[in-house]
Amino acid sequence: MKQWWIIPVLVWSLTCAAQSSDSLQQKAQQAAITDSQLVYTTRLLRSNDSITKADAAEKQQLLEQIETLKNNDQQKQTLLKRLADVESKDSLRKARQQGRIALLRSRQKGIPVTPFLDTLFYVYGKIGPFGPSDRAHNTSNKIRKLADDPLFAADSVKVSPNEDIIDVTYNDLILLSITDDDALWLNEDKNSVAEGYAAMIRKSVLDYKEANSLKSMLIRVAWLLLILLIFSGIIYLVNRFFSRLRRKIVQEKDKFFKGIKVKDYPLLNPQKQLGMAYSVLKVVRIIIILLIVYITLPFVFSIFPWTKGIADSLISWTLAPIKAMMAAILGYLPKLLTILVIYLVTRYLVKFINYLAAEVAKGALHIKGFYPDWAWPTASVVKFLLYAFMFVIIFPYLPGSDSKIFQGVSVFLGILFSLGSSSAIANIIAGFVITYMRPFKIGDRIKIGELTGDVIEKNMLVTRLRTIKNEEITVPNASILSGHTINYTTSSKELGLILHTTATIGYDVPWRKVHELLISAALATEGIVKDRKPFVLQTGLDDFYVSYELNAYTDHPEEMAVIYSGLRQNIQDFMNEAGVEIMSPHYYIRREDSSTTTIPAEYLSKKLAPPGDAAPKG
Repeated sequence: MKQWWIIPVLVWSLTCAAQSSDSLQQKAQQAAITDSQLVYTTRLLRSNDSITKADAAEKQQLLEQIETLKNNDQQKQTLLKRLADVESKDSLRKARQQGRIALLRSRQKGIPVTPFLDTLFYVYGKIGPFGPSDRAHNTSNKIRKLADDPLFAADSVKVSPNEDIIDVTYNDLILLSITDDDALWLNEDKNSVAEGYAAMIRKSVLDYKEANSLKSMLIRVAWLLLILLIFSGIIYLVNRFFSRLRRKIVQEKDKFFKGIKVKDYPLLNPQKQLGMAYSVLKVVRIIIILLIVYITLPFVFSIFPWTKGIADSLISWTLAPIKAMMAAILGYLPKLLTILVIYLVTRYLVKFINYLAAEVAKGALHIKGFYPDWAWPTASVVKFLLYAFMFVIIFPYLPGSDSKIFQGVSVFLGILFSLGSSSAIANIIAGFVITYMRPFKIGDRIKIGELTGDVIEKNMLVTRLRTIKNEEITVPNASILSGHTINYTTSSKELGLILHTTATIGYDVPWRKVHELLISAALATEGIVKDRKPFVLQTGLDDFYVSYELNAYTDHPEEMAVIYSGLRQNIQDFMNEAGVEIMSPHYYIRREDSSTTTIPAEYLSKKLAPPGDAAPKG
């Protein structure tokens, strides 16, 4: 397969041929549509001209009859009335017809005759089987043949009447024919149209021959060399300017580049700034050179006649987008001002909402039934609704909002958002509900399910807790709303949080002594409120022991774990000092004699006080 490259070349050739065929078919279809429109308009012109001529003939006939009637006043009055009817007959219809024809004339310029790229004139009507496109194409080819004739004589282009048409000829060659329909399109006489077209043909051929003479070509080549020389000089000066500017920047870099910091964060150091400056200079230099090339190319292409069309295309490619852009900007200004007014109104409403929220949050403004910690969440909801309402109002004024692509993208993004953010939306809604339920606030010690900790952050999506082990736990708001929450801090300052623990004591110890020992242990514990006396509840009479529940008040719920530990330590100490055993349902020991006990040995050497005279420490 040494000739493998033939396959892609063949495929490319077939593709180009197919595209060329499609392009020719499209041009042929467009030409057929234009011809049919011109023929239809020509019929309207012809019909309107016929009606006008018939009305003029009838009017002239009535005027002649009126002139012959000198003594018969009654018949003369009848003819005058008839003349007035003729003048006013179908005036509205004629006016509409003429307006329609004027509109068609303004929209349809005919088929251009362009033998040498520039348009000489337009062809509007058909002759026999030849439509306007065929007539214009044939005329252009014949005029180009005149330019190829080395013995061309401009005087040989003449106007020759031929029955109902007038021909423009060159010797025995008919260049084109002027019909009554052509004259109707231009609202001129056939002879005037033919003479004008003949003069245009003479001038265009002579101009073309002069433009393509040896002298003209040498002058154009000289102009081309001059333009290229100027272009090279400008490019050289641009490169030299940027080289000097770069050296200047390097020499004084310490003066111009000192780094950029944002709140003590070094966003850019001097070396990175210098690199960015080099990149910017490089891009600017390339843009300037490309701009100079683009400006130079139309001058280069306009020098030679066969490339003048390229120059016109380059200029139109530049000017057309600029004109369209400026027209679009000017046309969009009223909508832009409307959007600006809506945005400013919304912005000042948001500022007013922020002011009210700040006043309510700091307690300067009191609203009955509205808590200060509701201020900012409520303000966020109101601001969101304001911005959403603003967007709904602004949306029709956005450029391209009525296009199918814009609407399709909007629907697609909406579907993605709704499918991908269901859990997030659930958490946001739960966050709002939790805010207005007020189950806890920042700093509270709470319990959510099996998690206990202090609230360090709450937002619309999650709530963060810090446990006593300094673990940060993130809990979704939807989980909090669906479960139960215990707040240890809410009433601890006013009512006091009750800490409780259970001790099991045998039946041989009087319950009053146990109560006294437990209360003394509670009062001796740091963190327990002393001005509110602890109390004991007997929660069970089991087979081997009595269950005593000690309840004590504290106003430091954030130290619950430490207080519980100290309370239990004191219970053990006070019970051991009083010689009271703490029984356990899981603790069993076989006692060999009556002296065996669970009291530590350090307390056994002491003389135990009688049950009624127990005096624990603390």
